[in-house]
Amino acid sequence: MENKTNINWYPGHMAKAKRLISENINLVDIVYEITDARMPLSSKITDIDEFIKNKPRILLINKTDLCDLKETKKWADYYEKKGYKVLLTSLEKNANINDLLNLTDTVLKNFNTKQSEKGLRKRKNRVLVVGIPNAGKSTLINRLSGKKVAAVGNKPGLTKGLSWIRVNDKIELLDTPGILWPKLDEKNAFNLASFTSIKEEILPKFEVASYILNTLYKYYPEILKERYGVNEVDDILVTMDRIGRRRGCLMKGGQIDYNKVIDIVINDVKNGYIKGITFDRL
Repeated sequence: MENKTNINWYPGHMAKAKRLISENINLVDIVYEITDARMPLSSKITDIDEFIKNKPRILLINKTDLCDLKETKKWADYYEKKGYKVLLTSLEKNANINDLLNLTDTVLKNFNTKQSEKGLRKRKNRVLVVGIPNAGKSTLINRLSGKKVAAVGNKPGLTKGLSWIRVNDKIELLDTPGILWPKLDEKNAFNLASFTSIKEEILPKFEVASYILNTLYKYYPEILKERYGVNEVDDILVTMDRIGRRRGCLMKGGQIDYNKVIDIVINDVKNGYIKGITFDRL
């Protein structure tokens, strides 16, 4: 799909969140930026440097249990070559949080040494947690604290404002709403819609389901065959007809209920029933 169209979707709370981050960034020692391993480029906040300034950063590539690890590791290498500290993780699967804490200590070693040399008493590290909607920020907070302190769901927009959360004896977090940018190019927008990082009503569901099927056919034809019994996606309605008959999505008279087919395809990705996929490619 060519990147011709810009999708405008920028709720007011996102603009407000960026302004508040900019105003409070001097209180922060380090930034945890969380991305989705199935779309390591599309889920990367494009204008993040404008509001986190030059703060040290750890890039968490989350949901590795759902991605095509071979392809996602290429993106990890890509970001590391750009100077990022990268951690591949699966927060839903009880990832080893000590890896993150140890990396944080390493990144902040010089900072903490300078604080000590100034005679300042050691305090908790202050961490800004930022990422697109539904990337795993709330799950990270709950893993760090060992208890549920933030709402978790697979719908974007659960967090609306900034809030400090004391999670353990080493760090305290500044939580933020999921953040996007004012204009999304078409491919990024469809990737974000496919993995539930923008609300379903932003793009037509038929187009999102079509994009998923076409991308599976392009990169993962074996998954398309195994999951839906489809060998090709030349005509999208013919493809949906086949899926509908296979899944029993029929109305009276034997006609295909396309709405049910569309929901099946979108929910298969949304709920993680389809694994081993990465839609961004280097």
